[in-house]
Amino acid sequence: MADALTRRRLNRATLARQLLLARERVSTVEAVERLCGMQAQEAKPPFVGLWTRVEDFHREDLHAALHERAVVRAMAMRATLHLLSAGDYRAHRMALQPAMTQAMRVLRERAEGLDLEKLLPVARTLLGREPRTFTELRASLRQEFPHVNERALGYAVRTQLPLVMVPTKDRWAFPSVADFTLAETWLDAPISDGAAPEALVLRYLAAFGPATAADVQTWSGLTGMGRVLKALRPRLRVFQDDRGRDLFDLPAAPRPDEDVAAPPRFLPEFDNLVLSHADRTRVLADEHRGLVVTKNLRVRATFLVDGFVGGTWDVKRTRNAATLRLAPFQALPHRAVSELAVEGEALLRFAEADADTVHVEVVGGADRDQGRWTV
Repeated sequence: MADALTRRRLNRATLARQLLLARERVSTVEAVERLCGMQAQEAKPPFVGLWTRVEDFHREDLHAALHERAVVRAMAMRATLHLLSAGDYRAHRMALQPAMTQAMRVLRERAEGLDLEKLLPVARTLLGREPRTFTELRASLRQEFPHVNERALGYAVRTQLPLVMVPTKDRWAFPSVADFTLAETWLDAPISDGAAPEALVLRYLAAFGPATAADVQTWSGLTGMGRVLKALRPRLRVFQDDRGRDLFDLPAAPRPDEDVAAPPRFLPEFDNLVLSHADRTRVLADEHRGLVVTKNLRVRATFLVDGFVGGTWDVKRTRNAATLRLAPFQALPHRAVSELAVEGEALLRFAEADADTVHVEVVGGADRDQGRWTV
């Protein structure tokens, strides 16, 4: 019979792999690889996500990795933008192609007349000449395919061609509307045409395990992960959760005791910790899920208390001051509030470095009167 893992034990295992039990002294590229990528729907959140995980991380560290082409921002898991190391992108991009193709179903009737065999060579030629924004690319494609929906043309290229975003000197490395270019051109190396999901699943388990087949599918956007895990089973260790479901893991991966201390941590918008499992109760209670993931699919920034999501946060900025506002799901112990205040001040010093003063305050919910700190 498989060994059982409690929810807290799963929590601590996941936090250990996500560099959230202690900041670690690793390079930016190594951190991104150990995290098996970082969701990057917006430019700023990965900077905050690395700051909260990596000892002595500076904004310039990620800038350098992007400009040196050691890290790329590109479509990946779930057909969404991620940061990945150049090596991981080259190795795993085509294994994710079935999810990219599946994502095209959202086009529905807008895909009428779309012919990928004609479209993709034209797009490849245009992007091979020079990087372009998708606004520019769609306009050029529309000239070639005037009877096809413009948005469908752009989305097909975005999901069917391996592309990367071109970094700039902007504060968070990318403007709101960035250029895209061919990945193989940017990396000066071919993209592996091997579509082996086994290697990708092993990397997922290293970063997010122990996990079920449904967890892997939620993270990757791929289907058929039960079959992949069945084939890998002789190489894995199998546990069970408190509902009797099989949890697959790498034999030597860390699984700390459930009483290991978990420090307060701030996670940015769209952080993979709260997105990468079908059952997210290892970090986020079901009753709070709707407070984190909105109806329009935005994922709010969150903070961890004792390893679990304790609430959401945002920053209110005036000309010279920045205020970090904590919205806890329930009343917090005073010690937790004090620890979050210290961590929050450090976050503001990183993310709002040009602010003269920073504040941390608790707003809303049961903690409306728990305090405000001015630094």
